Amino acid sequence: MNERSDRRPWGRWEILREEPGYKVKRITVLAGKRLSYQKHRRRQEQWTVVRGSGLVTLEGRELRLGRGESVRIPLGAAHRIRSTGRSELVFIEVQTGSYLGEDDIIRLADDFGRADTTQGGRRPCSKPARSTRR
Repeated sequence: MNERSDRRPWGRWEILREEPGYKVKRITVLAGKRLSYQKHRRRQEQWTVVRGSGLVTLEGRELRLGRGESVRIPLGAAHRIRSTGRSELVFIEVQTGSYLGEDDIIRLADDFGRADTTQGGRRPCSKPARSTRR
């Protein structure tokens, strides 16, 4: 890992741009893999699919996204995405908030044994979840 990119069991991410108050990442999810079911205390996110297809879980609801489609992840909302196609899923993530560090993550469930057992995955969400689809 370096400060600008990292490989994970599900794929990889790369920071494209970062300035105070926002960060833009390209996230690649391997076919059939998914990110942790997680939430953040200090940031919200907007995901736009640029290649492949995915299934977003947002506060327990599922939403299918394809190329050019987006979803808004509100502050505190539990979320994840899974690559549903035969090839990689690539999406652009725009983070906004008061703190954008990689340690602002509460893992509720994880396919790779990284769930946050110290918090029991039970911290309350600070806002109700809303998704948008273009």
